[in-house]
Amino acid sequence: MKFPSAWRGVAVDVGFITLGSACFGVAVSLFSAPNDIAPGGVTGLATLAHFLWDAPIGVLTAAANVPLILVAWRRFGRDFAARSLLGILISSLVMDVLARVVPPFSGDRLLAAVFGGVLTGLGLGLILSRGATTGGAEIVARLLERRWPHIPIGKLILLLDGAVIALSAAVYRELESPLYAIILVYVSSLLTDRLVYGGRRGKMVLIVSRRHAAITARILTDLHRGVTLLGGVGGFTGAPQQVILCAVRRTELFALKRLVVQEDAQAFVLLLTADEVLGSGFVSLGDTR
Repeated sequence: MKFPSAWRGVAVDVGFITLGSACFGVAVSLFSAPNDIAPGGVTGLATLAHFLWDAPIGVLTAAANVPLILVAWRRFGRDFAARSLLGILISSLVMDVLARVVPPFSGDRLLAAVFGGVLTGLGLGLILSRGATTGGAEIVARLLERRWPHIPIGKLILLLDGAVIALSAAVYRELESPLYAIILVYVSSLLTDRLVYGGRRGKMVLIVSRRHAAITARILTDLHRGVTLLGGVGGFTGAPQQVILCAVRRTELFALKRLVVQEDAQAFVLLLTADEVLGSGFVSLGDTR
């Protein structure tokens, strides 16, 4: 029995989100939490609460994310909220189950920070690449970005994580814990960027397709991104050709590539790193003065 391509796509998305969430849960349950490392975000706060009151990290993380998911559902749409909810539930379940059945890593704390960062980065990379998040700091940062659009979302997440890491010094009553947390976050961010982002600010996309009109309409309606059509000429055929030029955020790459494939699997797509994207939908040009 052959399943429709839409269902196959959903199955792949669920598989990536499940695997990424499991990696994230393993990182917290076996490496960061047992070694008094709170890497920031809602999970970091849950880790600190676990240290103080022995409450289950997964349950606390899921409970704290419930209001954020409801807000995300209203502000960012059902698909984003549903994908993120799946990731939160799976990672929270893995955290609490592993904490009961698998002995945690109790060796060198530096190794715990490094390998915790690797697993966290791998998990976040898989989750973000399928249009989901782990909730917490990223949802809050997206909401704050609407209030202060001139501040990049990456810096907002860093500020939120930094506040939790600073708090961990007071909770654990030592300076080593926040230092190890910084190492974990740094390693995680490097791997996440390598897996998902490519560029720091955005991507410039050039698309050559016979179905340029349909692809243009999908980009405008599905991604709400502006499109410029460039006039070109085929080098081999000499026939006139329309080239689609579009700038997107790093988290929109997966959705863009998916809709292009759905409209024309034979399209030619060129992705270029854009170190800084200014204009409507990104950082206002006036805010750079």
